[in-house]
Amino acid sequence: MTAGYGFTSTVTAQPGKGDDLVALLRTALDPGNPGSSEYCLLFLISQSAANPDVVFVAEGWTSEADHHRIFATPAAQAIVAATQQLAADATPYTDFVPRAAKSTL
Repeated sequence: MTAGYGFTSTVTAQPGKGDDLVALLRTALDPGNPGSSEYCLLFLISQSAANPDVVFVAEGWTSEADHHRIFATPAAQAIVAATQQLAADATPYTDFVPRAAKSTL
């Protein structure tokens, strides 16, 4: 499959909650959650080396419509709500159209 839509997001957790945020975001990869969807081609969670309360998420999806449809599910909405509770402030994101990728993860 080819990724036709993606985005990056930077989430700053409440002080000392970066690891909790990473643990929560990892649940998105569990069966039945959005990252396990066949339409999710990339779900990369990274943590700042300088500030562990800053977490980066990069996602690649088959299409924007697939992303919106999957994120409208109750499982996805629960993760989004829990993420917002751990976040210190608004979560900026940038959407993009993937053009090429390589992963050996």
